[in-house]
Amino acid sequence: MILISDILLQEYIENFPSGLEEKFNALHDAEISNDNFSFYTSVASVFSSKIEGEEIELDSYIKHKKFGIEFLPDYTKKIDDLYSAYIFAKTNSLNRHSIPKVHEILAKNIVAQHQQGKNRIHNMYVASDDGKIEYVAISPYQLDSEMENFYNDLDELLSKQLNFKEIFYYASMIHLVFVKIHPWNDGNGRSARLIEKWFLSEKLGEKAWFVQSEKNYYLNHQLYYKNLRVLGLEYELLNYFKALPFLQMLPQSLLL
Repeated sequence: MILISDILLQEYIENFPSGLEEKFNALHDAEISNDNFSFYTSVASVFSSKIEGEEIELDSYIKHKKFGIEFLPDYTKKIDDLYSAYIFAKTNSLNRHSIPKVHEILAKNIVAQHQQGKNRIHNMYVASDDGKIEYVAISPYQLDSEMENFYNDLDELLSKQLNFKEIFYYASMIHLVFVKIHPWNDGNGRSARLIEKWFLSEKLGEKAWFVQSEKNYYLNHQLYYKNLRVLGLEYELLNYFKALPFLQMLPQSLLL
């Protein structure tokens, strides 16, 4: 069963903004980065965390991470964990074994130890701030087999030769399918955004880590969540033909 589908690929390619491959090729690391500190990893960790409601500012986090300025542990610990997960991803291949490991790292201060890197065993609902159910994820009884389908699709895509536009399409689709499966008890969004960039890096090299996708999603977080919700309320009834607005967000990150 194919989960990471090409159903919108042709329409996506036809509407892909011009000049983005040149913008990607012009990306480079920030001068402030060094062997012990990555500016763009800090950007990714801070803004992906802010999407999840963490109260953290990039300037403060850079002072903490690069210059060793101390803040209360609760202010930085989850972001530090996510930063470590990105560092792990940079030095390890993307596959069915490394993805749970990334969750172990980023969820160290989010879920209980026995839940880190493990598929959930309970039903999962995503609720709005006012308690309204916005999404019902796949049943835990179907979760393991669905994740096996996901990993099989991922293996297939990693082995394929893809052009620049196809790479961006499938990176976004991987992000979308993963977050809709919602395999963890928590940390699904952080994981999905990291995996999206990880796939880009597998296909396009180190410059992928300089794409400010997490910042773009945060700056447009209301649209980000709207584009996720539009597919439907329940996993079994998701309509991926409505996914194009979500898929088109990642390339916009190159315009920041």
